[in-house]
Amino acid sequence: MFFLPFGQMKVRTLPAPPTKITAIQLTIEDREETDKKAADTLFYSPARKLRWDDFLGKPSPAGPSAAVSYTSFSYEGSSNLVHDTLKIRLIMQVFFIKSASWVRDDARENYALMHEQLHFDITRLVVERFKQKLRQTALNRDDYDSVIQYQYLQSFQEMNRMQYAFDRETHHGTDMAAQVHWRDKIILGLKNKGVMPEELGFDLFGKFGPQ
Repeated sequence: MFFLPFGQMKVRTLPAPPTKITAIQLTIEDREETDKKAADTLFYSPARKLRWDDFLGKPSPAGPSAAVSYTSFSYEGSSNLVHDTLKIRLIMQVFFIKSASWVRDDARENYALMHEQLHFDITRLVVERFKQKLRQTALNRDDYDSVIQYQYLQSFQEMNRMQYAFDRETHHGTDMAAQVHWRDKIILGLKNKGVMPEELGFDLFGKFGPQ
């Protein structure tokens, strides 16, 4: 299960560019921090999987969910003019909020934790797709900030759809076969920098192979 922070985008507005610009150079980085036990925010790292002790929130007394992961993404941006080139630097942040994430005491088992990790992985996958969209988008000096924010909002909506589809199709993790298919789909998508297997002509709900 997951929870999305609608309206909390953490976007730093890029400064208005000067007039004499003949080229725009976009650099995208990922924010990954070493595990800080005292920190409430856990940034995504392939080497650092979720643990049950990351879920510090109080379980909801009602509802069907055994666990909830508060996971989302944001970006920070800056720009700098070097000669006639506007250099835009974006830092992607995929994060998990510990105090807002919770698990019931009777649900602390490995299979349920894998489901929550996959929600976190989906968020990372969408960010990879967001980065690809930005690299394929023509930016200009007049509205590059608006274009980046528009693509961010589109990706944020895509994340919502994918997270809901994951829970719906796996029945919140109770359908083990469906969850395995989703796991394989997510793994391949991450390996391909956000390109989904079905976009490459692979059938994840049957045998792998060109269709």
